[in-house]
Amino acid sequence: MQMDMRSNREKELLEVEARFLEIVKKATEEENARWGSDKITVQIKLVGDRPAGTQPPGAKIVQAAWASTEAVGQKPKLGEPSSTDSNLPISLGIPAITVGGGGDSGNNHAPGEWFDPANAYLGPQRIFLTILGLVGMEGVNEPFLTIRK
Repeated sequence: MQMDMRSNREKELLEVEARFLEIVKKATEEENARWGSDKITVQIKLVGDRPAGTQPPGAKIVQAAWASTEAVGQKPKLGEPSSTDSNLPISLGIPAITVGGGGDSGNNHAPGEWFDPANAYLGPQRIFLTILGLVGMEGVNEPFLTIRK
């Protein structure tokens, strides 16, 4: 069995993990007691580790993506925080966000997942404009992000 646990907050993630491991160990003990055996065992093995992390709406990287979305004529919306590949850099203090690549979709990671590529070209445009805003353009704007030394 594999279990994927994710959260936006480290404390909650650790609490869920501890509770899950407690349940697995208790279930093993109960099954062994039920059958008068000790043959059922559990081996816990960490396969991956995704730390918790979020960006506040006022973060420069979020604001750059917001402005880029408006620049391509779309209405920006800030989704609910979720566990993404951005969690690792965020946990290391590196500004990161996950931006949709374009098109429309639903039921993600489920059997009924779907994708409509209409206007999908706007995704890469938004992403490129966000990058340009973050790193700056000579004669146009200074970088939004502070250069780390």
